[in-house]
Amino acid sequence: MGNTNQAIKRARQADARRDHASQQRSRLRTEIRKYIAGLTKDSDRSSLAPVQGHLDRAAQKGLIPKNRAARIIQRLNARLKRATA
Repeated sequence: MGNTNQAIKRARQADARRDHASQQRSRLRTEIRKYIAGLTKDSDRSSLAPVQGHLDRAAQKGLIPKNRAARIIQRLNARLKRATA
């Protein structure tokens, strides 16, 4: 714990931000798992769009690294191609 009012407040803010970010990351991972579970022969490219948007937004906000978001999108796209082939 900090010794000054500023340090105490910064620690409190860091805790709140960390809690919020971990909830968002968890929600993102859940969404990815649901997308993968819902893949069928009939799936098309439009089913990937919402997940891709959320990944791009998370990267833009700094929740996950940009390259990680790109890698996940690439892998999901490959899964989509395999599922529909």
